Amino acid sequence: MTVAFAAVATTTRSILLRDVDSRVSGLLAQETGEFAHFEERGVDPATGQPFDDPGRLLRVFLERQYADPDEELLGLLAGPAGAAPAKLVQDREIPVELPLHRDAASRRRILASTASTGTLHRAAGDVRWAKVSIARPGGEPEAAFVVAFHPGREQARANEVFRILLAICGVALLMTTGIGWVVAGRILKPVRLVRTAAAQLTEQDLTRRIPVRGHDDIAALAETFNAMLDRLERAFAAQREFVDDAGHELRTPITIVRGHLELMGDDPAEREETVRLVTDELDRMSRIVEDLLLLAKAERPDFVAPEPVQLAELTADVFVKARTLGDRHWELAEVAEGEARLDPQRITQAMVQLAQNAVQHTAPGQTIRIGSRLLGPHGPVPHTHGARVELYVSDSGPGVQPQDAEVIFERFRRGTARRGTRGTGAGLGLSIVRAIAEGHRGGRVLLRETEGGGATFALLLTPDITPEPAPGSTRELPPEEERP
Repeated sequence: MTVAFAAVATTTRSILLRDVDSRVSGLLAQETGEFAHFEERGVDPATGQPFDDPGRLLRVFLERQYADPDEELLGLLAGPAGAAPAKLVQDREIPVELPLHRDAASRRRILASTASTGTLHRAAGDVRWAKVSIARPGGEPEAAFVVAFHPGREQARANEVFRILLAICGVALLMTTGIGWVVAGRILKPVRLVRTAAAQLTEQDLTRRIPVRGHDDIAALAETFNAMLDRLERAFAAQREFVDDAGHELRTPITIVRGHLELMGDDPAEREETVRLVTDELDRMSRIVEDLLLLAKAERPDFVAPEPVQLAELTADVFVKARTLGDRHWELAEVAEGEARLDPQRITQAMVQLAQNAVQHTAPGQTIRIGSRLLGPHGPVPHTHGARVELYVSDSGPGVQPQDAEVIFERFRRGTARRGTRGTGAGLGLSIVRAIAEGHRGGRVLLRETEGGGATFALLLTPDITPEPAPGSTRELPPEEERP
């Protein structure tokens, strides 16, 4: 606003001064034009003949003119060399400190000048002038008609307008600043609340929230900040819970190892049994650490490395690796056809983990089925356009109790009665499966009951799928005795 007001005031002053200059130039041109016309066509009223005396011409012309208050009309007659020129002036007062008809030095400079117009810069004030030289024959003295204008008062009025405009702009600037200060303070108050809340947040206290009022952008900012605080609070809570659970799980094998080593005697059989127990606990602790490192890597963008994979080959490979996990009745239920962009190693790791989970909760001879299929919005589809991939492991065990279904995918959570038995693992296997599924864009892990009893765990993925030339979504399986 300061720059704008200053520009307006300065521009207004420039326009006013330019108008003064233009008016003075027009006035000088008008007066000299009138004198030139009178000199050319005028006649002496005493004789009725053209003027033959420059002094008479100047005197008659000056008697007939009415000058502006700041304007001087003079007739100058050259005198002896070095002397001030004689003057003919109108009988009136000029409202300036030093009129031109009283300034002999300035009159001499004007008469001696070869220019027809110009500006005199004097201590008493500038003078704009124009002259018309009068040609005379023989030895008659040189003469000239001079129009002089003192622009000081006109310029002073322009400067006064400039000062008044500056004062008005200053008052307007103060009012604008005050109003802007109040309005900006009201607008930015929620932003200050955000800053204050952010400054008061600590890892131990993430409960503060910003009150949201209205429906403008500032309210949206407060809502976004509150949502961010909600996510941070959940993340810190999950982190603390994870650290507590990890410490608890690792503390148990460390305590067992220390206790057995402290109580170990000199008997060779006892020492051998102690070494076996310690080695088993250290192996279990090593598996927990490896699983924790794997879950930490799940947060990195390169956790999965998708590549084109044939779904039929991937399913068959998983089946071959899984059936060595235990003495169960393994079945390759169905195989999806097509090529999809997946991370085959991570998918295999997740499927083998689900198979191992099924082995732990089934008895020898019970059935475990492994398969893959293509799903559309309403179920299995015979084509790959817009389909999703489901890879699943289904068992005929006791199933998952409802109160455990909500927690078994969380870290270190096995549930209160996990499928009929309490497992010996650390409770990280299904968390790894979920991390692998979610590592694929749009992927997730599902749990549903198996028809006839049992549980089915499935990876539901939405990769880019390239269809196979052969129609259908499943491959016809060979007889049981011919399966690899």
